Amino acid sequence: MARKPNYQFERMERDRQKAIKTAEKAAAKREQRERERAESNPEAADPAPDES
Repeated sequence: MARKPNYQFERMERDRQKAIKTAEKAAAKREQRERERAESNPEAADPAPDES
């Protein structure tokens, strides 16, 4: 006998997996952007300490 489909649960699981994947891609893009900014302008990333 075939199982009874649970469409609502299956849809929620697909949406959850898609949200995780989207969040991972956004985090990777953010990290890449930060790396590129740090490489192009190292003075802004690591300011020199004041010599007072």
